[in-house]
Amino acid sequence: MRAFSHNGRLSRIFLTALLSVGIFSNCLQADDKESSNPRPKSAPPKSDASKVEAPAPLTERERWMLDRIEQLEKRVAELESKNNSPAAAAAAAPSPQPSSLDPIASAAVAAAKLAPTGTGAITNVIPAEKVLAAVSPQATEKGKAGVPKSPAAEPFAFADFTWLTGNARTKESPMDTKFFTPEIRADIDYIYDFNHPKDNSIGGSSEVFRVNEVQVTQLGVGGDFHYDNVRARLMTQFGLYSQTTPRNDASPARGQWNLDNAYRYISEAYGGYHFNALYGINVDAGIFMSYVGLFSYYQFDNWAYQPSYVSSNTPWFFNGVRVQIFPTEHLKIEPWFVNGWQSYGRFNNRPGFGVQFLWRPNGWLSVLGNQYMLGTDTLNTPGRVRYHTDDSIQIKYYDNQEHFLSKAAFSLTGDMGCEHSGGVSCAGNSAKGPKQSFLGYMVYNRLWFDRDKYALTLGGGGGNPDIYILDLTTQDLTRLTDDPAIDTEPVWTPDGRSLYFTSDRAGSPQVYQINAQPGAHPKRITFGGTYNARPRVSPDGTQLAMVTLDNAAYRIAVQDLSSGAVRVLSHGRLDESPSFAPNGATLIYSERDGERGVLATVSIDGLTGLRLKAPQGEVREPAWGPFSP
Repeated sequence: MRAFSHNGRLSRIFLTALLSVGIFSNCLQADDKESSNPRPKSAPPKSDASKVEAPAPLTERERWMLDRIEQLEKRVAELESKNNSPAAAAAAAPSPQPSSLDPIASAAVAAAKLAPTGTGAITNVIPAEKVLAAVSPQATEKGKAGVPKSPAAEPFAFADFTWLTGNARTKESPMDTKFFTPEIRADIDYIYDFNHPKDNSIGGSSEVFRVNEVQVTQLGVGGDFHYDNVRARLMTQFGLYSQTTPRNDASPARGQWNLDNAYRYISEAYGGYHFNALYGINVDAGIFMSYVGLFSYYQFDNWAYQPSYVSSNTPWFFNGVRVQIFPTEHLKIEPWFVNGWQSYGRFNNRPGFGVQFLWRPNGWLSVLGNQYMLGTDTLNTPGRVRYHTDDSIQIKYYDNQEHFLSKAAFSLTGDMGCEHSGGVSCAGNSAKGPKQSFLGYMVYNRLWFDRDKYALTLGGGGGNPDIYILDLTTQDLTRLTDDPAIDTEPVWTPDGRSLYFTSDRAGSPQVYQINAQPGAHPKRITFGGTYNARPRVSPDGTQLAMVTLDNAAYRIAVQDLSSGAVRVLSHGRLDESPSFAPNGATLIYSERDGERGVLATVSIDGLTGLRLKAPQGEVREPAWGPFSP
């Protein structure tokens, strides 16, 4: 939250009035811009002086208020020592003022209108010089001289929301200035993996990437620029994030100028303007953090260092334009249009659209809804459209700083999405293609101890498909995989001892192998590129055919399972569904002829190929029949 600037000169009279209001007014608290109505007159004291009631225990707001007043006093003392000069003394000379500060004007000091922050997170301490700078001649209603006009309350500033997961826990910036609030983030970790991978790499996460080593996951330097109504934010990213985040975006393969390298070291970069309408309207353009998935891209802001895959599988950032509309101090409505689903550029010729609804009626409840639609987010497949809904609720159900258990809260998130057309279907396997959908949830509970010095988080999520074996004789169902990632497209090996399948547990679709017995651990087979899927095994078990992303196009490739060598065989832009001939020498697959699907064949060495055009209709998902002598 931004506060008013300070011109370097303080008035002792205004300071005294401010502190008096801070002590005696219930509506004044740090970063709390509630309505500034005058307090009702107190009831006359009882005549019986002997009946003195014991003071009631301080409420959370009163404790907060006293803490902030203490900080204001310290800050004022520092400023007075710095401004002890003839010029400052002259500036401090009292001007003709009424003998007492009007209650409405006093409350308006704390309700100085600021530009709301982008995410609804708040800075919970207003520097003293910025609060005092608001003590100035107030705008008055026409024809009512001396009656100041109360500014609208600052959105989400009526309570402390640093307890929310995804919100920064910092409450003040010691380097804050009237133009710029700097920010430095460092995420250095050592993660122990009991599986001891031989290359120290970890899959199934978009937050942690190396294990049993000390690594710099993220080092960011930047901050927020603010002058009058102009706003901007820049945050850099160095370390592993500068490699892993661009790697998961396929959009730079379309067109020129290497967008992944252009944006590699930037996590946030946007500029905007704040309009003084309603309770504030912000318009920003550039790269900004996504709210989908509840958890923040920055691990420091989250309850857990490794979130559920429901969060990992949703975007960390968007590149586009957003408009934040605050109809009340409790509600934000934020539409946006973006290049795509966590992408620097567009995958095709249409952007994605979305909207967020954030409602916080009080200090213990936050309700969040994110809706995404109409994005064509599969590279070079303009007909495939994505829809996604992400909805969360967070409740702080306990708060008592006097006890060892000082605070407790929980969060519940549900996600659901699908894609349709372009070879897939939302409703289920049909003539339009196989079902392409996502369903997941995550639940977390957070406990704080010893005045919030320590915390413990328990939780997780699930809901994505796994690989099972169904015994056709006994109808017994045996589960092979148990992972938050999406495991799909299983295929048997010729000997029936294991299966190959597609999983995005490493952050992008790759092919894995698992033995057909309970408790087996999957083994990753493909490592090259950001997309390898739809595995098919040759009849002799030595070759693996798959769909791979090659030069911004989906093509058929074959990997030698002994050497790991990969050969790209086809040359189309959307080649799918490879199937080995019974002799293993040829593959049949589907490709695009304009907007139609047709069949094609290619030899295992890639030297000969043939297109098989059907006279009419859409052709896809070919399967070669068994050899008949």
